[in-house]
Amino acid sequence: MIEKSLFRDPNLRLEGQEDAPEKVPVSTCPRCRKNQELPALAQGLFLCPRCGYHFKINARDRIGMTLDEGSFREMGKRIASKDPLSFPGYKEKLEQARGQSGEHEAVITGAGSIFGQPCAFFAMEYQFMMGSMGAAVGEKLTRLFERALERRLPVVGYPLSGGARVQEGIHSLMQMAKVSGAVRRHADSGLLYIAVLCDATTGGVAASFALQADIILAEPGALVGFAGPRVIEQTTRQKLPEGFQRAEFQMEKGFVGKIVRRREQRELLGLLLRMHAGGPA
Repeated sequence: MIEKSLFRDPNLRLEGQEDAPEKVPVSTCPRCRKNQELPALAQGLFLCPRCGYHFKINARDRIGMTLDEGSFREMGKRIASKDPLSFPGYKEKLEQARGQSGEHEAVITGAGSIFGQPCAFFAMEYQFMMGSMGAAVGEKLTRLFERALERRLPVVGYPLSGGARVQEGIHSLMQMAKVSGAVRRHADSGLLYIAVLCDATTGGVAASFALQADIILAEPGALVGFAGPRVIEQTTRQKLPEGFQRAEFQMEKGFVGKIVRRREQRELLGLLLRMHAGGPA
């Protein structure tokens, strides 16, 4: 009788037994419902080849497709939230988020370059509690803008968030003013801040640093607003118009300057950085 453990060893084969074909992981497009193989999606910057839908991507992938290869230097990697209010189940949620995302917190900050143009950079991580902002996120972003001010660097950021982190109460809400102050000091020194709003950018993040940028870009179809459409409908008891709070709607209303597809973002960001650095466009 053959031990079951033998079947768990990939190097052991039974005589006459054929290998089962390896399954390729797939993801279903939320818009057209077409199944797409994940390796092909990754190769195509996580864009649906059928309808162009922009899939959510993690912060590390965002860094890899935006900054020059090998240029990124991370800051504040070990800064992480604690449990200041002893909120029930919060420590377990933090551990789960760290395991799911592979990150210590919901934002990655650092410095790098885009087409040779140096910049401070941040990208928020949707797999870490929906990119919610707690004290650690606020601290990392504040330090980033302060360091950018010291080094006279522009800031390029990819905000996305479900808002302030309820488990940290007032500690979380205070980050709105804290980061906004750092953004203002950076702006008052004549330095550039570009934000590319991702799906979804809501709550306290939208109400603070996400919409304080000098140039506000957005990915197609990104949800951008303070309260979500469902909350607004339940509060006002009115049916909202089609596409309400999507990036296209916000551009029409003047909150977003330009909608930029993912394939075009790196080139446009490099162009904007060169223009504001006084280089040739």
